[in-house]
Amino acid sequence: MKKVLVLNGSPRKTGNTSHLIASFINGASGQTDEIEQYKIDELNIKPCTGCLRCNLLKKCSIRDDDWEMISAKILASDVLVFGSPVYFHHVTAPLKMLLDRFRSFVHVQITENGLIHTPHTEWTKDIVLLLAMGSSDENDSQPVIDLFSFLKKILGKNIKLHVISGTRLAVSNHIVKTEEELKSLYGKL
Repeated sequence: MKKVLVLNGSPRKTGNTSHLIASFINGASGQTDEIEQYKIDELNIKPCTGCLRCNLLKKCSIRDDDWEMISAKILASDVLVFGSPVYFHHVTAPLKMLLDRFRSFVHVQITENGLIHTPHTEWTKDIVLLLAMGSSDENDSQPVIDLFSFLKKILGKNIKLHVISGTRLAVSNHIVKTEEELKSLYGKL
């Protein structure tokens, strides 16, 4: 059985991202019974300080927050699902703060020609991005996809990245509105 960890980056409890995640979990339920979900803004995650101690310790040196618990779950998972609305062409602040702490999963060597990233343990995972965006142009989520493509590149060549974008989701709960509600809504937008 695959272990699935879902990380919801949306600040809204029942917004479009939550509906995308619920649909994903409903579909995945038949494949596994090991699905855990966390709303990132309900976790106590401190920002990365760039101290570089993780190069030596092979783990983050920041204590007194939920990173140790959630990072263990990240490492133990087979499938990582990140749900986020796209705000100003990127993930939400809570999700970005969590992703910054991914620095502790890699050794970074500074060279004359740039940085060399080597994972402490090479990952073999599926990463799923569930993106809710107001724009009708999927290219507006490209900075998010670029970030996760970079994470894939530095954490392991056996990572598979899957992107599902919900476009034209301009208002909260847009994804579950009826046809009549949508006709009324589009006239106002």
